[in-house]
Amino acid sequence: MSVFSNIEKERKIYQGKYFFLIEDGFPVSPGHILIISNQEKLDYFQLEDNEKAELTTLIDKAKELIENKYSPDGYNIGMNCGEAAGQSVMHFHCHVIPRYIGDMENPRGGVRHCVEGKGNY
Repeated sequence: MSVFSNIEKERKIYQGKYFFLIEDGFPVSPGHILIISNQEKLDYFQLEDNEKAELTTLIDKAKELIENKYSPDGYNIGMNCGEAAGQSVMHFHCHVIPRYIGDMENPRGGVRHCVEGKGNY
């Protein structure tokens, strides 16, 4: 059983048919939200088509919730699929991370920085 299977109802800021949203317990930036599958699925590649469709809608919902409280200048949307990709909780979750001008000296390359030396091009 994953740590996401025991999330208290009070922490859930939105509930969909296949997923729920929470504020990340270890936020990368103010407003960082996780979209977590109701059923334990390993990663994005185990989701059914109807789940993937709702995921797209909930990414927009997360953005709406973030923008109700914060004024980000951009976003990173990320899913780690497998240990080699940095997945540490083996229960599907998608990060919606608001980004702010000045939160990093040079954000150019974005998610490409997940592999050392590949972000700068």
